[in-house]
Amino acid sequence: DDSSEFIPKCRTCRRQVREQSGEGDHHEGLSSDEELTPTEVGEFQKSKDNVLEDSRKIFEDVHADFCDIRKILLKFQEWKEKFPDSYCDAYISFCLPKLLNPLIRVQLISWNPLEQNFTELEEMPWFRAIEEFSDAENVSESK
Repeated sequence: DDSSEFIPKCRTCRRQVREQSGEGDHHEGLSSDEELTPTEVGEFQKSKDNVLEDSRKIFEDVHADFCDIRKILLKFQEWKEKFPDSYCDAYISFCLPKLLNPLIRVQLISWNPLEQNFTELEEMPWFRAIEEFSDAENVSESK
């Protein structure tokens, strides 16, 4: 199998090209195939900024009561307290994940756990709202 001989030759060729071009920022052990050029980094940042800008516009035309997870959950809590039979018959606990999924995904677009100063999921407002709703649901079921 010639593939084992091919890999070191490629590395040697890339090292020679880097040495001749004067690129000194390569770190041994890292694949140069995964290194991004400044142009690629700029394009990626521009694309990322466009996605983030578009994500801010998604709920522009939605009434505030229906794009805030806490407010949505409060409406479901009121429904459960006022009409428990109807709430139970509608299988709301099975519907909520699908209902909240798009709202949570929009909030997670800019979340990057690989950054140094990222917010833990448990500290995000939507997570706390769901946690409070779940706690309230468990308390009412125990009664």
